[in-house]
Formats: sequence, C-alpha cells, structure tokens
Amino acid sequence: MNIHQIRNATIVVEYAGKKFLIDPMLAEKRTFPPFPNAPRQDQNNPLVSLPLSIESIIQDIDAVIVTHLHPDHWDDAAKEALPKEIKIFSKNEDDASEIRNDGFQNVEVLQEDTVFEGIQLIKTKGEHGRGEILKIAGLVCGVVFKHSSEKTLYVAGDTVWYEEVQTEIDTHKPDIIVVNAGDNQFFEGGSLVMGKDDVYEVYKTAPNSKIIAVHMEAVNHWTLSREELKSFANEKGISSNVLVPDDGDAYSF
Repeated sequence: MNIHQIRNATIVVEYAGKKFLIDPMLAEKRTFPPFPNAPRQDQNNPLVSLPLSIESIIQDIDAVIVTHLHPDHWDDAAKEALPKEIKIFSKNEDDASEIRNDGFQNVEVLQEDTVFEGIQLIKTKGEHGRGEILKIAGLVCGVVFKHSSEKTLYVAGDTVWYEEVQTEIDTHKPDIIVVNAGDNQFFEGGSLVMGKDDVYEVYKTAPNSKIIAVHMEAVNHWTLSREELKSFANEKGISSNVLVPDDGDAYSF
C-alpha cells in the first residue's frame, strides 16, 4: 500500500495493485473564492499550489472516490482533467446524478459491500461538524479498503470525532487511518473536521494504527497547522503513530 498526500484531502492510494484518486481538488493556486464567514477572507483558494502536475497525479488512476461535492474535494479542474469514462464512486445517488451531469459515464454509489477489482470498498459514516452546522455542511462519507494481500485502510473523510467513527474503527480494525485534521471552521458553529483532540481520540481507540493527518493548510478556513499538530503529538507521546505529511509526501505500508 502506498498513500501519497497531494493537497488538502486529495490523496492517491495504491492498494492491491490498483490506484485510487480520492477527493480531487486540482485547481491552480488562488483560483476560486474563499469560503465565506471564515478566516483569511483576503485569500482565494486553494492557498497552495499542487506539488506536482495534474497529468502526473491522474496518470494510471483506476478509480476516483468522491466523498462529497464540496469544491475543496471535487472541483472544476478535476472535472475537466479526468477522463469522462473513468470509474467514479460517490456517497449517494444525489451526488452520482450531479457527477453524471458533468459528463462522467461510469459512476457508482458506494455501498457497505462494494467490490472493485477484488478490493472491498466499504462506505463509512461521518458527520461534517456538530449540531446546527450539519444542516449547512451536508452529508459526507468515508471508505474502508480491505484485501487479503493488504493491511486494512480507513479513509475517514470530512468528519469530526463522534461515536460512529469509533464504531467504524472497532468494526473494521484498520491498520492505517487517514483523517482530515485541519480543524476547519467558520466563524460560528465549531469544527467541521477533526482537530487535535479528535485525532487523540482516534489514537486512543486505535493505539496500534498509523494515523495520517491530511486536509491541512490548503483552504482558507483551516485553524490547525501541521506544526501545532506535530507539537501536540509530541506532547502526548504519540508522534510515532500520528504522521503529518507535507504536500507531496508518501508512505508505504
């Protein structure tokens, strides 16, 4: 298994001989507006450039997984760059319909028993915030990868820590967990994705797993920096478990 951090929540996962692109935001730096009612209103998104060319990111991709349609997970640049016949998995039929409307011909709704090229893809639950903000943030999902030749991988998606994330970990016992951990927020409503305390809860539930923190410092409403998360992990004595990649970094397991 190889997990390549591209930017924000965009990762490339090589798993059981197949290559997956997850939540592609491929826009050039500063080409779409900042998320409103949030920090850094003077800075267009994305805040940083891609670490490599779009062509090299999408080369030899076997399937795309789109956990939800927010523009920092599925943007116009991705829609333009990806071949229209590529396999795409979406969280529900509403998203699938929108993706088909963009011209993609091979869109499938992710289920809890999806199989792609011999790889189990299991849709997992998530909550994109807590309380009232959920009405604005909308539905999301994550995905667990399983194959007899690989360790189990859980890509949690845009979710905070809550009981269903614990249930997914207890159920699937993932060896590798990718969490979106920029603690992104609007001025009201609290965290939309995991912050450092959420990451610590993931660690306490899965102390033998490797946790990879992504979705950091790439869009204007982030509030947790990589350095702060690294310092927190050091203080808690969990820095060997919590990996905080820079854009372009990759890990093999």
